[in-house]
Amino acid sequence: MSQLDLRGKLAILADAAKYDASCASSGTTKRNAASGPKGGLGSTEGMGICHAYAPDGRCISLLKILLTNSCIFDCHYCINRKSSNVRRARFTPEEVVDLTLNFYRRNYIEGLFLSSGIIRSSDYTMEQIVRVARLLREEYDFRGYIHLKTIPDADAELVRQAGLYADRVSINVELPTVAGLTRLAPEKSAPRIEGAMRDVRAAIDDTADAGKRYKSAPKFAPAGQSTQMIVGADAATDGDIITRAAGLYDRFQLRRVYYSAFSPIPDASAVLPLQRPPLMREHRLYQSDWLMRFYDYQPREVAAAADPATGMLPLDIDPKLAWALKFRESFPVDVNRAPRELLLRVPGLGVKAVDAILSARRMRRLQLADVARLTASIAKVRPFLVAADWRPVALSDRADLRSLVAPKREQLELFAA
Repeated sequence: MSQLDLRGKLAILADAAKYDASCASSGTTKRNAASGPKGGLGSTEGMGICHAYAPDGRCISLLKILLTNSCIFDCHYCINRKSSNVRRARFTPEEVVDLTLNFYRRNYIEGLFLSSGIIRSSDYTMEQIVRVARLLREEYDFRGYIHLKTIPDADAELVRQAGLYADRVSINVELPTVAGLTRLAPEKSAPRIEGAMRDVRAAIDDTADAGKRYKSAPKFAPAGQSTQMIVGADAATDGDIITRAAGLYDRFQLRRVYYSAFSPIPDASAVLPLQRPPLMREHRLYQSDWLMRFYDYQPREVAAAADPATGMLPLDIDPKLAWALKFRESFPVDVNRAPRELLLRVPGLGVKAVDAILSARRMRRLQLADVARLTASIAKVRPFLVAADWRPVALSDRADLRSLVAPKREQLELFAA
């Protein structure tokens, strides 16, 4: 490691960070250099940092790196595990600060996502991560976005300090089930992980309450906390994953649960699967997550869309369509009379389309052509709704309905479920 220059370290540690998907930036406090008493540097204006796209089409990115890919843990699924034969590198906190500021000044990035392998101890590693954020905020008055991956085993005071400097903190639950975590990451503890998430949630609530009473109260992780699950490394079904995610949302009010399809790694442990799961499985889980967060589906309803024998969501159709085909007694829905919650259950109608329907039907009765202008596939919608000039009659009861509404060529439509 001592022979590597900064460019060499960056090549290794940026590549090592690509396995962490939980780096979106939505929901933080708006902040820019002009708002500081001394000017400052950076901004959190705009949405979707980390190679995401803002509503105006801009691609916004952040510097996404590990402090080090060395680790004292030996998690079977991790390419940076202690026994892995990979080239190691390590940044100093000052090097990360310099990279962040130099990349920002060159207009390459608008923020920092920082994670790390565990070196020496959890507390020592967390101290180094916090030092990076402290230097950026206090020494350089950096006002850009900072997301810190915290370590569950670290002292609670260190995690609290991380939340005072960062816009968002995240603690990975790693695997969907306790059995999977015990088998593939025996040095990690599900109770400790959840305990750390509970402490972060309590700190967010406490500082939010203090902020209502005192304007000078510090903010703690204003963009909340998130987590990530690896999909396909253990025997967890989609039903297991949906139930686990719903529990995390309910208990810790997470901003996001991210899903990362397991990817086979060099010199892999014999307990890991030989092949990665279909990427479409990861996509279907994101769609199911969307249904719970924005379409008012209960976790048990989303899980009911899975095959009862295998617990897996179908790969050829989205979870919303799978649920509608399974519970046909809930349809058709009258587009001119049904409440918003029922319209949201119609396959092919997204949130924006439903809101447009509710607005338009105040003026006149809607026909099928009106709905067609709001959706990408009217063929998918027709069997499930009634319009002024349309009734599906026997269409919705056809035995071959699935083949009629399933996409002929798969389209990754996350937001038009």
